[in-house]
Amino acid sequence: MTDVHARNLDLQLQWYGEPLGDRFRRLLDRLELSQAQLAAVLGLSAPMLSQLMSGQRAKISNPAVLSRLLQLETAVGSPGWVTMSLGERERRIQEIRAAQQSTLSVPTAEPAGAAASGDPVIAIQSLLRDVASAAELQGAAELLEPTYPDLAEALRVLGAGRTQEARAYYARISSGR
Repeated sequence: MTDVHARNLDLQLQWYGEPLGDRFRRLLDRLELSQAQLAAVLGLSAPMLSQLMSGQRAKISNPAVLSRLLQLETAVGSPGWVTMSLGERERRIQEIRAAQQSTLSVPTAEPAGAAASGDPVIAIQSLLRDVASAAELQGAAELLEPTYPDLAEALRVLGAGRTQEARAYYARISSGR
């Protein structure tokens, strides 16, 4: 791996909580799409998706693409996704593909009220990442640390950490340990 790739993957970790390749691979597995098909849904070229996955590029520069990524993650992360008919899944994917929302809109995978049944970690991460970058969340955590260490840890782990770490943190906190 070149220095540029390593730097880009580090930037992705800061900006998105984990390398984009990990996020895209989860979607590819869950949606059973090819990279070219996923790229089309997101509104990227297939080569751009490949470059983001490999770390040749660091950033998703189009807010609508990032919004569609968050919407897809929310949709496939909901418990209802696995029981949804193939036709309904395809309809939902096409809805997301057509979406032109900015990253400041709240992505919804299901009708209002049903989103609470989805993955709470993904919902929390999406919300925090919609309002601030990973670097900003880290900075806020540093400011809060002396007075509110538990809140600082929540911002660091849920806002700027990897999804896997955020899930472990959420499980620990919600179980009362």
